[in-house]
Amino acid sequence: MAGHSHWAGIKHKKGKADKQRSKIFSKLSKEITVAAKLGDKDPAINPRLRSAIQAARSANMPKDNIERAINKSTINTQSNFENLRYEGFGPEKIAVIVETLTDNKNRTASNIRTIFQKAGGNLGTLGSASHNFIQLGVIKIYLNEISKDEIFELAIESGADECISAEKYHEIHCTVNEIYNVKKNLEKRIDNFISTEIEWVPLNKITVSKDNQSNLIEFFETLEDDDDVQNIFSNAQLNKI
Repeated sequence: MAGHSHWAGIKHKKGKADKQRSKIFSKLSKEITVAAKLGDKDPAINPRLRSAIQAARSANMPKDNIERAINKSTINTQSNFENLRYEGFGPEKIAVIVETLTDNKNRTASNIRTIFQKAGGNLGTLGSASHNFIQLGVIKIYLNEISKDEIFELAIESGADECISAEKYHEIHCTVNEIYNVKKNLEKRIDNFISTEIEWVPLNKITVSKDNQSNLIEFFETLEDDDDVQNIFSNAQLNKI
Protein backbone atom coordinates (compact mmCIF):
# COMPACT_ATOMS: atom_id res chain seq x y z
CA MET A 1 0.00 0.00 0.00
CA ALA A 2 2.98 2.30 -0.38
CA GLY A 3 2.53 5.65 -2.03
CA HIS A 4 -1.11 6.26 -1.20
CA SER A 5 -2.66 9.51 -2.32
CA HIS A 6 -3.13 11.57 0.79
CA TRP A 7 -3.01 15.07 -0.68
CA ALA A 8 -0.23 16.10 1.73
CA GLY A 9 1.87 13.44 0.05
CA ILE A 10 1.07 14.65 -3.46
CA LYS A 11 1.81 18.30 -2.89
CA HIS A 12 4.60 19.42 -0.60
CA LYS A 13 3.22 22.20 1.54
CA LYS A 14 6.37 23.25 3.41
CA GLY A 15 8.43 26.12 2.08
CA LYS A 16 5.48 27.76 0.35
CA ALA A 17 4.47 31.40 0.57
CA ASP A 18 3.65 32.99 3.93
CA LYS A 19 -0.06 32.93 3.09
CA GLN A 20 -0.03 29.16 2.64
CA ARG A 21 2.10 28.63 5.73
CA SER A 22 -0.38 30.71 7.71
CA LYS A 23 -3.22 28.54 6.39
CA ILE A 24 -1.41 25.37 7.45
CA PHE A 25 -0.71 26.77 10.90
CA SER A 26 -4.38 27.73 11.25
CA LYS A 27 -5.53 24.17 10.50
CA LEU A 28 -2.95 22.67 12.85
CA SER A 29 -3.91 25.14 15.59
CA LYS A 30 -7.57 24.18 15.25
CA GLU A 31 -6.73 20.49 15.69
CA ILE A 32 -4.59 21.27 18.77
CA THR A 33 -7.38 23.37 20.31
CA VAL A 34 -10.03 20.70 19.71
CA ALA A 35 -7.77 17.90 20.98
CA ALA A 36 -7.03 19.88 24.15
CA LYS A 37 -10.71 20.72 24.62
CA LEU A 38 -11.90 17.12 24.24
CA GLY A 39 -9.17 15.62 26.42
CA ASP A 40 -6.51 16.59 28.94
CA LYS A 41 -4.36 19.67 28.39
CA ASP A 42 -1.29 17.54 29.12
CA PRO A 43 -0.04 15.91 25.90
CA ALA A 44 1.66 13.17 27.93
CA ILE A 45 -1.75 11.68 28.74
CA ASN A 46 -3.71 12.93 25.71
CA PRO A 47 -2.49 11.01 22.62
CA ARG A 48 -4.55 13.04 20.14
CA LEU A 49 -3.08 16.29 21.50
CA ARG A 50 0.42 14.81 21.53
CA SER A 51 0.10 13.80 17.87
CA ALA A 52 -1.31 17.23 16.93
CA ILE A 53 1.63 18.96 18.61
CA GLN A 54 4.13 16.68 16.89
CA ALA A 55 2.54 17.45 13.52
CA ALA A 56 2.76 21.17 14.28
CA ARG A 57 6.44 20.87 15.17
CA SER A 58 7.10 18.96 11.95
CA ALA A 59 5.56 21.91 10.07
CA ASN A 60 7.91 24.26 11.98
CA MET A 61 5.10 25.96 13.88
CA PRO A 62 6.54 28.26 16.59
CA LYS A 63 6.21 27.10 20.19
CA ASP A 64 4.20 30.23 21.09
CA ASN A 65 1.57 29.33 18.46
CA ILE A 66 1.23 25.83 19.91
CA GLU A 67 0.82 27.15 23.45
CA ARG A 68 -1.78 29.70 22.30
CA ALA A 69 -3.77 26.95 20.58
CA ILE A 70 -3.81 24.87 23.78
CA ASN A 71 -4.82 27.88 25.90
CA LYS A 72 -7.59 28.71 23.44
CA SER A 73 -9.32 25.43 24.36
CA THR A 74 -10.07 26.90 27.80
CA ILE A 75 -10.96 30.39 26.65
CA ASN A 76 -13.19 29.46 23.71
CA THR A 77 -15.70 27.21 25.48
CA GLN A 78 -18.72 28.36 23.43
CA SER A 79 -17.45 27.07 20.10
CA ASN A 80 -18.13 23.40 19.38
CA PHE A 81 -16.26 21.82 16.48
CA GLU A 82 -17.35 18.61 14.78
CA ASN A 83 -15.32 16.18 12.70
CA LEU A 84 -17.34 15.63 9.53
CA ARG A 85 -16.48 13.56 6.44
CA TYR A 86 -17.59 14.23 2.88
CA GLU A 87 -17.26 11.82 -0.04
CA GLY A 88 -17.60 12.21 -3.75
CA PHE A 89 -15.99 12.10 -7.16
CA GLY A 90 -13.79 14.83 -8.58
CA PRO A 91 -12.28 15.52 -12.00
CA GLU A 92 -11.31 12.40 -13.97
CA LYS A 93 -13.89 10.53 -11.84
CA ILE A 94 -11.40 10.02 -9.01
CA ALA A 95 -12.78 9.03 -5.61
CA VAL A 96 -12.26 11.70 -2.95
CA ILE A 97 -12.68 11.80 0.81
CA VAL A 98 -12.60 15.17 2.58
CA GLU A 99 -12.25 15.38 6.36
CA THR A 100 -13.34 18.62 8.00
CA LEU A 101 -13.36 20.22 11.42
CA THR A 102 -16.20 22.72 11.56
CA ASP A 103 -18.40 24.76 13.88
CA ASN A 104 -21.01 25.26 11.13
CA LYS A 105 -21.84 22.13 9.16
CA ASN A 106 -24.32 23.89 6.85
CA ARG A 107 -21.61 26.32 5.71
CA THR A 108 -19.08 23.54 5.27
CA ALA A 109 -21.43 21.25 3.33
CA SER A 110 -22.39 24.11 1.00
CA ASN A 111 -18.76 25.09 0.37
CA ILE A 112 -17.59 21.52 -0.29
CA ARG A 113 -20.53 20.81 -2.62
CA THR A 114 -19.82 23.98 -4.61
CA ILE A 115 -16.12 23.11 -4.99
CA PHE A 116 -16.98 19.64 -6.32
CA GLN A 117 -19.59 20.98 -8.74
CA LYS A 118 -17.35 23.74 -10.14
CA ALA A 119 -14.66 21.15 -10.83
CA GLY A 120 -17.10 18.98 -12.77
CA GLY A 121 -17.41 16.44 -9.97
CA ASN A 122 -20.20 15.59 -7.59
CA LEU A 123 -20.56 15.20 -3.84
CA GLY A 124 -22.09 11.87 -2.82
CA THR A 125 -23.45 10.29 0.33
CA LEU A 126 -21.31 8.68 3.01
CA GLY A 127 -20.04 5.39 1.62
CA SER A 128 -20.24 6.45 -2.02
CA ALA A 129 -16.45 6.81 -2.31
CA SER A 130 -15.03 5.23 0.85
CA HIS A 131 -15.53 1.68 -0.42
CA ASN A 132 -12.55 2.43 -2.68
CA PHE A 133 -10.32 2.86 0.41
CA ILE A 134 -9.23 1.10 3.57
CA GLN A 135 -8.85 3.12 6.76
CA LEU A 136 -5.51 2.63 8.50
CA GLY A 137 -3.42 4.12 11.25
CA VAL A 138 -0.36 5.66 9.59
CA ILE A 139 2.69 6.80 11.54
CA LYS A 140 5.55 8.56 9.75
CA ILE A 141 9.07 8.86 11.13
CA TYR A 142 12.14 10.67 9.78
CA LEU A 143 14.70 8.41 8.09
CA ASN A 144 17.50 9.78 10.26
CA GLU A 145 15.73 8.72 13.46
CA ILE A 146 16.33 5.01 12.98
CA SER A 147 17.66 2.57 10.38
CA LYS A 148 15.44 0.61 8.01
CA ASP A 149 16.17 -2.73 9.69
CA GLU A 150 15.68 -1.36 13.20
CA ILE A 151 12.39 0.37 12.46
CA PHE A 152 10.98 -2.74 10.79
CA GLU A 153 11.77 -4.87 13.84
CA LEU A 154 10.53 -2.18 16.24
CA ALA A 155 7.29 -1.70 14.28
CA ILE A 156 6.43 -5.40 14.40
CA GLU A 157 7.30 -5.57 18.12
CA SER A 158 5.06 -2.52 18.71
CA GLY A 159 2.03 -4.23 17.15
CA ALA A 160 2.10 -2.71 13.65
CA ASP A 161 1.00 -4.63 10.55
CA GLU A 162 3.42 -3.17 8.03
CA CYS A 163 6.48 -0.93 7.80
CA ILE A 164 7.59 0.76 4.58
CA SER A 165 10.77 2.80 4.21
CA ALA A 166 10.10 5.45 1.57
CA GLU A 167 12.43 8.01 0.00
CA LYS A 168 12.09 10.54 2.82
CA TYR A 169 10.55 8.73 5.77
CA HIS A 170 9.56 5.43 7.36
CA GLU A 171 5.82 4.74 7.23
CA ILE A 172 4.18 2.36 9.69
CA HIS A 173 0.68 0.94 9.15
CA CYS A 174 -1.59 -0.50 11.81
CA THR A 175 -5.29 -0.92 12.52
CA VAL A 176 -7.20 2.22 13.44
CA ASN A 177 -7.99 1.00 16.94
CA GLU A 178 -4.34 0.25 17.69
CA ILE A 179 -2.73 3.44 16.40
CA TYR A 180 -2.10 5.08 19.78
CA ASN A 181 -0.97 1.81 21.40
CA VAL A 182 1.53 1.28 18.59
CA LYS A 183 2.63 4.91 18.86
CA LYS A 184 3.13 4.60 22.62
CA ASN A 185 5.40 1.59 22.10
CA LEU A 186 7.36 3.38 19.37
CA GLU A 187 7.88 6.39 21.65
CA LYS A 188 10.07 4.25 23.90
CA ARG A 189 12.72 4.39 21.15
CA ILE A 190 11.67 7.27 18.87
CA ASP A 191 11.71 10.95 19.89
CA ASN A 192 10.56 12.73 16.73
CA PHE A 193 7.58 11.85 14.54
CA ILE A 194 6.41 13.52 11.34
CA SER A 195 2.76 12.60 11.84
CA THR A 196 0.37 10.15 13.44
CA GLU A 197 -2.89 10.02 11.53
CA ILE A 198 -5.82 7.84 10.60
CA GLU A 199 -5.74 7.86 6.80
CA TRP A 200 -7.88 6.56 3.96
CA VAL A 201 -5.57 4.47 1.79
CA PRO A 202 -6.86 3.64 -1.73
CA LEU A 203 -7.29 -0.01 -2.64
CA ASN A 204 -6.57 0.77 -6.29
CA LYS A 205 -5.25 3.96 -7.86
CA ILE A 206 -6.38 5.75 -11.02
CA THR A 207 -3.52 7.08 -13.13
CA VAL A 208 -4.17 10.64 -14.29
CA SER A 209 -2.36 11.71 -17.44
CA LYS A 210 -0.16 14.81 -17.32
CA ASP A 211 -2.53 16.60 -19.73
CA ASN A 212 -5.39 16.27 -17.23
CA GLN A 213 -3.50 16.90 -14.01
CA SER A 214 -3.84 20.69 -13.89
CA ASN A 215 -7.63 20.62 -13.36
CA LEU A 216 -7.23 18.00 -10.65
CA ILE A 217 -4.50 19.96 -8.86
CA GLU A 218 -6.63 23.11 -8.99
CA PHE A 219 -9.52 21.14 -7.47
CA PHE A 220 -7.32 19.88 -4.62
CA GLU A 221 -5.91 23.35 -3.99
CA THR A 222 -9.38 24.89 -3.81
CA LEU A 223 -10.46 22.27 -1.29
CA GLU A 224 -7.30 22.80 0.72
CA ASP A 225 -7.90 26.56 0.83
CA ASP A 226 -11.20 26.06 2.66
CA ASP A 227 -10.66 26.82 6.34
CA ASP A 228 -12.79 23.86 7.48
CA VAL A 229 -10.92 21.23 5.45
CA GLN A 230 -8.31 19.31 7.45
CA ASN A 231 -7.41 16.34 5.22
CA ILE A 232 -7.99 15.26 1.63
CA PHE A 233 -7.58 11.71 0.33
CA SER A 234 -8.01 10.42 -3.20
CA ASN A 235 -7.23 7.40 -5.34
CA ALA A 236 -5.51 9.54 -7.97
CA GLN A 237 -2.01 8.60 -9.10
CA LEU A 238 -0.31 11.85 -10.05
CA ASN A 239 3.02 11.91 -11.82
CA LYS A 240 5.37 14.82 -11.37
CA ILE A 241 4.77 17.53 -13.92
